[in-house]
Amino acid sequence: MTAVLNPPIDPSVRRPTLRFLLSHPAHLVALGFGSGLSPVAPGTAGTLWAWAAWLVLAHWLTPFELGLVIAVSLPLGWWACTVTANDMRVLDPGNIVWDEVVAFWIVLWLLLPAGFGAQLIAFALFRFFDAVKPGPVAWADDLFHGFGWKGGFGILFDDLVAALCTLLLIAAWRLA
Repeated sequence: MTAVLNPPIDPSVRRPTLRFLLSHPAHLVALGFGSGLSPVAPGTAGTLWAWAAWLVLAHWLTPFELGLVIAVSLPLGWWACTVTANDMRVLDPGNIVWDEVVAFWIVLWLLLPAGFGAQLIAFALFRFFDAVKPGPVAWADDLFHGFGWKGGFGILFDDLVAALCTLLLIAAWRLA
């Protein structure tokens, strides 16, 4: 849910541009290295970027090193989401996609090695939980609102819960 506290100083920030993306390193990260600039379904675009980037990283890094990438990406993303939401003056801008990126990386890290079909199912489940926000994801989405560090964490938190729900459903499916 996107809520506006104050109108943006620059109306173009409501829909970030390439100029906004490149104006601060936090914007580059939070907007998923440009995938969040998609005019249609930026969360899906960010998740697709995450999937492609993960497959490239997985080609070069060990599972332990991939875990370190995630461990670094969480606080980096918290900072980037906090700064970018503050600069946009929007509580949870849809164009911020780092939350989808790092959450889906966690899903892939725990799922891989898996075939394309399993990855596609994980993608679809994650997008469902992130977009529809059933049960615990809605609870997580409502828990941390505001600007500053609390709001930045809130941007990440609901996607982390969506990732957890995705992994739990996949685990239940594998056990069935």
